[in-house]
Amino acid sequence: MPDIVNGLVYKYFPSLTTQQYAQFDSLGNLYKEWNDKINVISRKDIDFLYLHHVLHSLSIAKVLTFKPTTRIMDVGTGGGFPGIPLAIMFPQVSFYLVDSIGKKIKVVQEIAKALGLQNVKAEQRRAEDVKEKFDFIVSRAVTAFPDFIGIVGDKINSSSFNDLGNGILYLKGGDFEEEIKEYKEHITLYPVSNFFSEDYFETKKIIYWQRGSTRYVYRRISAVTKTNC
Repeated sequence: MPDIVNGLVYKYFPSLTTQQYAQFDSLGNLYKEWNDKINVISRKDIDFLYLHHVLHSLSIAKVLTFKPTTRIMDVGTGGGFPGIPLAIMFPQVSFYLVDSIGKKIKVVQEIAKALGLQNVKAEQRRAEDVKEKFDFIVSRAVTAFPDFIGIVGDKINSSSFNDLGNGILYLKGGDFEEEIKEYKEHITLYPVSNFFSEDYFETKKIIYWQRGSTRYVYRRISAVTKTNC
């Protein structure tokens, strides 16, 4: 059943502030309005915005409650996922959203402005060109996981202060066993179905990789990635 109201967020996050609930409620109309101008979400999918995009993004918040002053980069953010929902959830955390497609970043910037999100910066930029370092990198399956480590593995701060060590939190669905086989001893998989009961999340997982946990594999994959660029 298409989302009529943002009841899914209330269902799983009942302790948010009035302002946060208002911001989540605003997402539906904002995205529908902007999607009519710049198509960043499929026309069919926009009716399921809260299930397929907002709640999926917020699964990361079930794995880790980011502490204030944490710095996070969302790579290949598209229309702002998972970055925008996480920025609402964690107003004391700094989010840097990047995507190579300018029209998508335009939507992200306008939605962040409409919501009054002071903790979001969005730029048209390739992740490979980012020089800053962050505590966590988040993304929704923009490429194969080994390639993603090759692109962003050197952009993670070495000093950690959250309950998980600094690293990558990567949203991915489907069958990716072959893709991660070299990393099995160095990553943690969190099934999203552990947090949310809807059928949509049955095959969705969060891949957590901690900085420095696979130096040899990272160097090898990184070298391949750079060669292929």
